[in-house]
Amino acid sequence: MGKIYTAMGLMSGTSLDGIDVSIIESDGNREFLPIYDKYFEYDEELINKILKIREKITNTEDLNSYSDEIKDLERDITLFHVEAVKKTLEISKLSVDIIGFHGQTIFHNPETKTTKQLGDGRLLSQLTKKKVVYNFRQNDLENGGQGAPLTPIFHNVLANKINKKFKVEFPINILNIGGIANITITSDWNDLWISNKLYAYDVGPGNCLIDEWIRKNSKKKYDNEGLLAKSGKTDKLVLNQALENFTENFDYNKSLDTKDFSIFFAKGLSLENGAATITDFTAAFIANGMSYAQSLSKKRIYKWLVCGGGRKNEYLLESIKDNFEQKINIDPIDIYEMNGDFIESQAFAFLAIRSLENVPISFPSTTRCKKPLTGGTIVENF
Repeated sequence: MGKIYTAMGLMSGTSLDGIDVSIIESDGNREFLPIYDKYFEYDEELINKILKIREKITNTEDLNSYSDEIKDLERDITLFHVEAVKKTLEISKLSVDIIGFHGQTIFHNPETKTTKQLGDGRLLSQLTKKKVVYNFRQNDLENGGQGAPLTPIFHNVLANKINKKFKVEFPINILNIGGIANITITSDWNDLWISNKLYAYDVGPGNCLIDEWIRKNSKKKYDNEGLLAKSGKTDKLVLNQALENFTENFDYNKSLDTKDFSIFFAKGLSLENGAATITDFTAAFIANGMSYAQSLSKKRIYKWLVCGGGRKNEYLLESIKDNFEQKINIDPIDIYEMNGDFIESQAFAFLAIRSLENVPISFPSTTRCKKPLTGGTIVENF
């Protein structure tokens, strides 16, 4: 590698709030420079359509049963992305070589090698007149992988930048709290390919259960800064029973979907007490995952960098820390001149470049695939 590309990444997460758009400059290897970030909020009608179809899709057969409805919604979502791309390029006055288009996940099941992200890459390419990479996860699934998480190689680039600029020593570990929470154990780039030290795991729910509880029990979309949870009281009996039920056969080698969890256990609790109980449930999963990661490291890990929307939930972060007997630091990645809201959209711009260069985006130690794999469908439909 060596050529520096200007790439755009489009990310719409399981929180269903909208699209993150990022423009970066990178060689898809060690060089990375964030250029521009912008957020586009979904309108209520589109959010409700996505929620409705996501609740209907519980297995692979449902994807066929509701194919017409899915196709219509996919077009709506793609057109929303098209407008976001055009507005971003117009406002930023930038041009891009390629677009990484993640799409909106409505179903993910590695056991059946099925993942569905709504987003028509060919239509996006046609209407934006740009080369597009989409369908990032399928090749990994077809080769024994879990299809997620895909951002670890990008997390490792960020960790190396932080190490170089701010003299932060390895291990630098990244906790991403999106709809699902995942962790990346990063490594010094010079050691990475020698000792294969890049590890990643989905560790449990992130914002998905908290957001669902708030949406279904109030007119709000999420628990701002965890204030509702903070004003409530955790039902310990409900919490402990739920943790026992959900953690019994938990496997860190499997990727997760929001449908792997449920807020049913909090039924009957008040808005505030349910928020507190579900947030503590989420925190316990994340803390267990962090403990698991620490058990794999030769050096004791006390410092974590957190990105994603969940980093703004102060109650959640404090609850995670409360699960550890010894003090643990969880710092927002923003203190190292990174924008924690746009890490994933920047990541898919970076992965688009790697796809174009035909180099791996997933690895046996990150997605459990059989060998390092590239991924994504590249289309130039104009």
